[in-house]
Amino acid sequence: MQVNHKNVVSLLEYVDIDRFNVTCHFKCEHSNKSIVSIVPFEPCRARVELSWLEMLLHPFKSYESYHNRPITIYSDEDHESIIIKAFLKVSPHFIWNNKKKKFIYSNS
Repeated sequence: MQVNHKNVVSLLEYVDIDRFNVTCHFKCEHSNKSIVSIVPFEPCRARVELSWLEMLLHPFKSYESYHNRPITIYSDEDHESIIIKAFLKVSPHFIWNNKKKKFIYSNS
């Protein structure tokens, strides 16, 4: 089964975000086991391009648009989201169950 957001988010118990890392707690409903994955907090891929003229005429607005960009933790359109990266680190601990149509925790 290919890893997608729908299957991964159903396992997500909670997310803790600090300055340097994103800690994702994945929990299997079937076995009630939890596993933690820590990934580095990376800036989003979106680029904000500012012209020199814009920076000179509107310095505060330019600063706000550059430094206050939202970071994508989870999005249907973003296949490189932090949640997917975190799950891929711990994916060997999960197997796909065709009957239940979800990932379940495996001891192997």
